[in-house]
Amino acid sequence: MMSIRQRKGVRAADPSGDDAAQQEDGAPEPKLPSERHTSRRLWKILSFTVGGAVALCAGLLTSVYLATLHENDLWFSNIKEVEREISFRTECGLYYSYYKQMLQAPSLAHGFRGLMYDNKTESMRTINLLQRMNIYQEVFLSVLYRVLPIQKYLEPVYFYIYTLFGLQAVYVAALYATSWLLSGTWLAGLLAAFWYVTNRTDTTRVEFTIPLRENWALPFFAVQVAAITYFLRPNLRPVSERLTLLAIFTSTFVFSLTWQFNQFTMLVQALGLFALDSLDMLPAAKKNLKTGNFLHRLGKLLLHLLVVLCLTLFLNNMIKKTLNLKSDEHIFKFLKAKFGFGATRDFDANLYLCEEAFGLLPWDTFGRLSDTLLLHAYVLVLGVTATMALAAALHHLSDSPTQGHTGRCAVSLGPDTAYNLTHTVAFGALALSTMRMKYLWTPHVCVFAASGLCSPEVWGSILKVARLHTPARVCVVRHAVPLLTLLCLGCKFWPGVMDELSELREFYDPDTVELMHWINSNTPRTAVFAGSMQLLAGVKLCTGRTLTNHPHYEDSGLRARTRAVYQVYARRPPEEVHALLRALGADFVILEDSICFERRHRRGCRLRDLLDVANGHMMDGPGENEAGLQPAGHPRFCEEIRRGLPAYTALFTRVFQNKTFHVYRLQKHVAGPPAPSPSGQAR
Repeated sequence: MMSIRQRKGVRAADPSGDDAAQQEDGAPEPKLPSERHTSRRLWKILSFTVGGAVALCAGLLTSVYLATLHENDLWFSNIKEVEREISFRTECGLYYSYYKQMLQAPSLAHGFRGLMYDNKTESMRTINLLQRMNIYQEVFLSVLYRVLPIQKYLEPVYFYIYTLFGLQAVYVAALYATSWLLSGTWLAGLLAAFWYVTNRTDTTRVEFTIPLRENWALPFFAVQVAAITYFLRPNLRPVSERLTLLAIFTSTFVFSLTWQFNQFTMLVQALGLFALDSLDMLPAAKKNLKTGNFLHRLGKLLLHLLVVLCLTLFLNNMIKKTLNLKSDEHIFKFLKAKFGFGATRDFDANLYLCEEAFGLLPWDTFGRLSDTLLLHAYVLVLGVTATMALAAALHHLSDSPTQGHTGRCAVSLGPDTAYNLTHTVAFGALALSTMRMKYLWTPHVCVFAASGLCSPEVWGSILKVARLHTPARVCVVRHAVPLLTLLCLGCKFWPGVMDELSELREFYDPDTVELMHWINSNTPRTAVFAGSMQLLAGVKLCTGRTLTNHPHYEDSGLRARTRAVYQVYARRPPEEVHALLRALGADFVILEDSICFERRHRRGCRLRDLLDVANGHMMDGPGENEAGLQPAGHPRFCEEIRRGLPAYTALFTRVFQNKTFHVYRLQKHVAGPPAPSPSGQAR
């Protein structure tokens, strides 16, 4: 007996009315699946258009917001040029000085020659700045400014800072795109961008340290992460895959050019990708590592990881010893002391240890992240995703490919989500150990939390555990929760944002301005200045004078120079200090009361304490001293020179002073003993 059944995937026609008549007459049915496909395609185009427009608006609004805060904080448009340059503190001023130097050069050829054969950044030395420092961005901007017809409409400093604030638009758009890719909805991107702005104290410091290398590099790092996230999606077309690989290569290349610490960041990335591939969570070809039973595979994984780390350390040490490279030895000394592998008297390592930026992540950071609900969402999403990843990893390790798959895992985790999970965990551990690294982690926290709140997988897992899972409920929750979060954040932070935009302040540093004016008016352009790293960067930018040392601390020779110059704050006789400074070609030395009588750091972390310990001297003031330290045989130089005793006036003449700075001219052609080393031993 024949029967008629409904076709799978096609809705049954209504047996009553005209439709039934048409079916009986043999007329063709409407192509409803095709119509649904067309409507779905139109909806995707509309969603992509709206989402892209929102991403563009979010990036531009963030850029304008940060630029406005910078203007309101300094009244940048109204202050003098020297005040604008002084506002670029520490190494920021050093980097900007090369942009200024390129623009002041008679031609591009002269500008490049001046950078490649520079003898003003470090006295008595000629260095290739393009090789030593990551200043390709300043070179590129200076060339662009000279080529474009904008000199009449835009000052060089504004072209520079607007470029940096414009990169923040790229940064936010990349964070937005990553969150959208992970969740499937641009609502997650909007929430990530909103969290980035409301947590800007912990996500960026571009508004007050504009030329820092990280402000150039991190936008391209975010683009790279977004490209990797898209690349790891399954079923990419060959053209899309090639274009994505090009985006990954380009963003990684620019990121490497613009930041001196790029290698450490990419090492963390590489280790994360290695771990995912070892756990068979990336779409890669099978390896010998992925065969055998659970214990066998786990053992080979740990052994493989150990071999890779040991081989990396061995090759690193061999290459450095062969080529006599010492640029990063201070980093390893710092890490050794930081993680408790023995105390050290090394000045460079202790200088890092005593800086708050290189300490542990402060607890108040979590309080600020909680105020915006970011930490709560992040912990929820991280817990659910990590549980899913653990289940998937155990399944992959237990399921031997040689014996065939024994079953399907109850939970699945896409390779793009798995990569971002390892990314946030790895950089989270880095941020917890070193506060300065939080700017690599907190922006991705915004991405990961926002994408998780909009993720059907996360909410599906939660609702399954609660026995409330239905596709409709998942759809409602993954859209309702982020919308409510955005509404809550908007109501809570909008008044504060308006108050910030209406609060007007002004740059004020009359002592430094007075010092720069005096140097420009009363010293020859060939004069060599010694002083603190932070101040000398401003001296080079504002006056163009030659320096003995500067804040770019990644060179071993420069670190030795800095230790020698800083002996002016140690307990050393005037003859030794004079010999050390003259050995570096110094004509003038600038002493700062804020360093000589420092109270910002605790005892043991003041600069004078670090110098005393490195020189083997006991620290001053009440408190214990390390065993083996001896009382110094001389008073502190920066204090004693103020008394005008003959032993000091014979070698140093005070030529300028105000409430903050004291400038001394060094006497030349003084007979005396050979210059001692910074540690006090004669050379």
